[in-house]
Amino acid sequence: MSKPDELLVDVATLVESGHSNQMSLTVVAGGAVITGRLAPEAVWRQRVSEVLTDSARLGEFSAVFTATARREGPPEYLHFHMARILQGTVGIPETGGMYRVAIADVSAWTMGDFTYSEH
Repeated sequence: MSKPDELLVDVATLVESGHSNQMSLTVVAGGAVITGRLAPEAVWRQRVSEVLTDSARLGEFSAVFTATARREGPPEYLHFHMARILQGTVGIPETGGMYRVAIADVSAWTMGDFTYSEH
């Protein structure tokens, strides 16, 4: 999108102000369908830092994510927690991942996340 969807920016603003990670959302960005729960940036950064800290090879990168974000104005990114990229009938990764998506790159979105069932 050349101009971010104001309604989506409002949703992201509420997530940021409420410090909740319970808002489920599905977006299309760059042709990929990403589904999961939104988290405030600070919560997302902390979780990514924890995962990196636990990694023998990537631990040194954890400090980058513990730095406090210094942004003013409306959010520019969506921070997905427990998210999956949908490909056919599967979500990658199966357990969910941590994704950061620029709101300006979202071409379509809907409330809720998609799950697949073999039943």
